[in-house]
Amino acid sequence: MFQLFIDNLKTNLQKPLPGVDAQFEMAHVKREKVLANSYESQNYRPSAVLILLFPNEQKQTSVLLIERMTYNGHHSGQIAFPGGKVEPDDIDLQATALREFFEETGSDATPTVIGKLTPVYIPVSKFMVQPFVSYVEQKPNFTASAYEVNALIEWEINHLLNPEIIKETTIEPTPGYKLKTPYFDVQGKVLWGATAMMLNELKWVLKG
Repeated sequence: MFQLFIDNLKTNLQKPLPGVDAQFEMAHVKREKVLANSYESQNYRPSAVLILLFPNEQKQTSVLLIERMTYNGHHSGQIAFPGGKVEPDDIDLQATALREFFEETGSDATPTVIGKLTPVYIPVSKFMVQPFVSYVEQKPNFTASAYEVNALIEWEINHLLNPEIIKETTIEPTPGYKLKTPYFDVQGKVLWGATAMMLNELKWVLKG
């Protein structure tokens, strides 16, 4: 069943992507669809994330998320996909996504990349993030980075299709600055922002 799921997903990823229509369903209210094409996004920092799918112990297709460490920065403590900015030795964005994935998760298995989603621009950090979709046939052994990752989260992908996990809250990403945003309730944790936008596009692709 897992391989059939991956085969169908791979087929759907070759079709035209849902793009900003899917992404902006989960964007906070201060975002605008035009932002990705505005002058603000032209001087961006390239980065990439890896969306890893794998069968868990119950043979259910799961996606790997990380909870970032708390630090003095824009993405402190957020739920995200493994990833980060391009380094000089990366030959391309896929190499960036895989390098960051190994650094942050310590996976003992190498994912197979089957496609990519629409890039997402993050104004606060000026990152243009390219999401790559990948899988492994068996759950890897993980050793989370003690420096970057507070926790690894294994989340069954079928929860993504449950509309009840989409909620709304007000957050304070920086002191004195509050915003209202939709989010995915992932095991009681708030998954919002760019990661929620990527995840929502993946949901649209899965429903393909």
